[in-house]
Amino acid sequence: MKTTLVSRLVAGKGMVMGALLVLAVPGAAYANTVSVTVKTPGATVGPASTFSEISTHADCSSGLVSGGGIDQAIGTGTSSNGNHVNGTGPSSDGSTEYTGTAGVVGTDNTHWLGIGGSGGAVNSSFSSTPYAVCFTSNLISHTQVVMNKAAGPTSAASPLAVTATCPANTVLLGGGARTTPADVGSLKPIGSFPTFHNSAHDYGLKAAADGETNPDSWTAEGFNGGGGGTTNTTYAYAICSGSGINVSGVTVKVHHSEVSGPTSATTGQSVTVGCGTDGNLVSGGAAISGGGVTTTDFSAPGSGGDHLNGSFPSDNSGNPVNDGTTSAAYWTASTHTGGAGSANTFSDVWALCADDGV
Repeated sequence: MKTTLVSRLVAGKGMVMGALLVLAVPGAAYANTVSVTVKTPGATVGPASTFSEISTHADCSSGLVSGGGIDQAIGTGTSSNGNHVNGTGPSSDGSTEYTGTAGVVGTDNTHWLGIGGSGGAVNSSFSSTPYAVCFTSNLISHTQVVMNKAAGPTSAASPLAVTATCPANTVLLGGGARTTPADVGSLKPIGSFPTFHNSAHDYGLKAAADGETNPDSWTAEGFNGGGGGTTNTTYAYAICSGSGINVSGVTVKVHHSEVSGPTSATTGQSVTVGCGTDGNLVSGGAAISGGGVTTTDFSAPGSGGDHLNGSFPSDNSGNPVNDGTTSAAYWTASTHTGGAGSANTFSDVWALCADDGV
């Protein structure tokens, strides 16, 4: 009996010491298990003709796409004005686009599209490079894509906002934007950003601000610089956590930066923002706008020719990361004017930084 009693006391002391160790090292049982690998196949040349587009794709060999991007080469001179982003978004197989009925359109995607379009000028330097952000988490093992769409814009120099919202009890991880058709050369998405489906953000017309947490929606801003087109359509894509996952402990923090410009004809601007210590980079967004996009409804930039040339994971100097990078912590937006000056124009970038709370 005495031997048994001593054994139990020793065991009890061990349990107490273990509890004290846990209390003394509060972070010992916690780790953010979110990780990403950026995949890119390199550049695809084109478009080689006016009012056309090329479609490229980046693919995850493991993990699921939480977001992605595109970076374009445009050359120099006035012809550089002709290359612009026509779309960046998820795909089920690397070629198929989600353009049908709005709603939840896909699950567990591993492919990302980068689509480059041309206006009234081309040169041999044009190319587009797609980037897939390949996401893993011990908690979020499934994702779903929500698509929303609207006809337009057809009026000249007037943006059209389309917002896709994640289902209840899920978290937004990233998103994308697309406009069609390509043969309307002045039609393009000029904004692709996280937001909230609430009155404070005018149900997607105001973007998520720096430091806000857990946005639930993604907005695409279609823009038709020259007007026209009878079948114009703008699409928004939200990448959300899968259904049935308890995401109450997940934090997705927004980082945003806005800079003035570009304002002169045939010039570009870039802006970069990073995650810091607020989780790991899982996606990002970009816009060229009239400024103040987190405090007022999104407004058009100063000229109908203004467009995006890039939205991609980068280093802190704005250089795109290499294929296989596992430490990307910044997102860069690349913007450009057309052949006219563009007063009161601003460039915006967003980074989404995730901590799964595991």
